[in-house]
Amino acid sequence: MEALDIAYWRQAVLDIATAIEQRKGELCKLDGAIGDGDHGTSMALGFRTAASQLQTQEFSEVGALLEMVGGAFTRTVGGVTGIIFGMAFTGAGKGAAGKTETGTGDLAAMFRLALDTVKTRGKANEGDKSMVDALSPAVKALEDAASEGLNPKDSLALAAAAAKEGMESTSQMVAKVGRARYQGENAIGHIDAGAASIALIFESLHATAK
Repeated sequence: MEALDIAYWRQAVLDIATAIEQRKGELCKLDGAIGDGDHGTSMALGFRTAASQLQTQEFSEVGALLEMVGGAFTRTVGGVTGIIFGMAFTGAGKGAAGKTETGTGDLAAMFRLALDTVKTRGKANEGDKSMVDALSPAVKALEDAASEGLNPKDSLALAAAAAKEGMESTSQMVAKVGRARYQGENAIGHIDAGAASIALIFESLHATAK
């Protein structure tokens, strides 16, 4: 697979929505250990809204489709989850503006812009115990894959593995952002739910590409 077309991205969003819905309880449990426990419900709502729009709206450009996902989070999901994931998908969409298909280099650029948007506007950095700790290594994996000339499917496999490793690393971190920051060292030993969502998203993106 040399490029991911608009049909891929449409199916990818639907598949992510299904994956999140199936594992929202797990995400809520992770969040409940150090947060308010509603992360899975919020993620499911955002993707359910986006999936619903896909049933009634046609998209010819990848960027517009992903910006729609970002808007679904911003409009319907409250709290930090809606803001941060809205920023991420809107950023990815802007990185894919005008594109009808995406190669590995495009994936790297899209998710780099998503990461930079979250870090700049969301004031989150690597090591803060947040979704950035999973997204950042995934972006690095995509950038390395692009430089090596790998195809999108294999690149997403590497990104998914990197995101999972980044997610797992959050269990050893003290949170510096979100509700978990009030837990201090009590947050150690718990995986960040936002990072878990990022890992699940990349896992699903790769599964759809396969």
